[in-house]
Amino acid sequence: MNPEIKDAVHRIEAAAVMRLFESRPRLLALGEPAHGEDSLLELRNELFRQLVEQEGYRTIALESDCLMGLVVDDYVTSGAGTLDEVMERGFSHGWGASAANRELVRWMREYNDGRPASERIRFAGIDGPLEMAAAASPRQALTALHGYLADRVDADLLPCTAETLDRLIGADERWTEPAAMMEPARSVGRSAGAGELRLLADDLVALLDAQAPGLIAASSPDEWDRARLYGRTATGLLRYHFWVADTSPGRMAWLMSVRGSMMAGNLFALADRGPVLVHAHNRHLQREKSVIHMGDRPVDWWSTGAVVSARLGEEYGFLATALGTIRRKGVEDPPPDTLEGLLYALPEDRCLVDARRLATVFGDAPPAPRESPYFGYFPMDPANLAEYDGIVFLKDVPES
Repeated sequence: MNPEIKDAVHRIEAAAVMRLFESRPRLLALGEPAHGEDSLLELRNELFRQLVEQEGYRTIALESDCLMGLVVDDYVTSGAGTLDEVMERGFSHGWGASAANRELVRWMREYNDGRPASERIRFAGIDGPLEMAAAASPRQALTALHGYLADRVDADLLPCTAETLDRLIGADERWTEPAAMMEPARSVGRSAGAGELRLLADDLVALLDAQAPGLIAASSPDEWDRARLYGRTATGLLRYHFWVADTSPGRMAWLMSVRGSMMAGNLFALADRGPVLVHAHNRHLQREKSVIHMGDRPVDWWSTGAVVSARLGEEYGFLATALGTIRRKGVEDPPPDTLEGLLYALPEDRCLVDARRLATVFGDAPPAPRESPYFGYFPMDPANLAEYDGIVFLKDVPES
């Protein structure tokens, strides 16, 4: 093993993470190369606890529905509901079934119990209400935003009534039609009613901005933050549905970009609370442009991390996670000439690597890229090492 590589390797602990940066990032992003592995989430939980107790971090933000995440935040901050209810209703993508996510929520509630509001830690989802098969109806976000404004501004300023919104939205099943993802003609995203809703949502958000001084004075900080969240989510969802109904070659790039922009908007809002630990897929948090292939056609877009990093600069930090093996998924020992193979040769079962220092060691001759036999695991691209601040390496993912 090259001694220069060993010099770039450290224990995974909050203090070592902070030494990778000149100052504490407002948004510290921890990526994962595969979803559904509780060992990665357990490592995330351990690091978050250290960041809270030693470095002053106060929020954890996950790749989960931003509106559902409000249920979790209410529980960890005030004890609203039960843990079972929160795990069922507070997570999207089926992640409420994760034992590691359950332990995270349990610990956060325990930590907050008896503490003043200023010292409590918070939970947030950063994803839009989007599943792989379908996007949600805009009803929850639009009606919540309208209700907030209706309670606080002159009725003559509202661009519509709640009844008008309900009529234009119609049955929620029209919006969540799973066939629309593959058959754009099945989407309602470009119907006359959806077009009218986009204009009304835009006016509601404009009213929120125009009335901000009075609204902020008449609201608690959480009420104001949530109203802005409802506005971002409503406009983002309606834009997403519009592009679901598109038939042009740019359709998929637009869908990816809208999702990334919704995540980025939520992160910018959370950064005002700062500092925040963000946990999502490496591909969402990376600084470089994202590319996937749809058949023989490449689709590229700027990821959430790229958008956030471009605006926050050094206040955004990114730790990518790399893995050695996931044997039950057919991911065996990495080839020794790959980045994962070089890290796999280290004696540590897990470690933190200074990515920029490692990039300097390799210079113009980075390791070979690894190929994954499992579609759900994305190896690192060693050519982009300089775009990472650090690498969290786990040698072997244990059997669940």
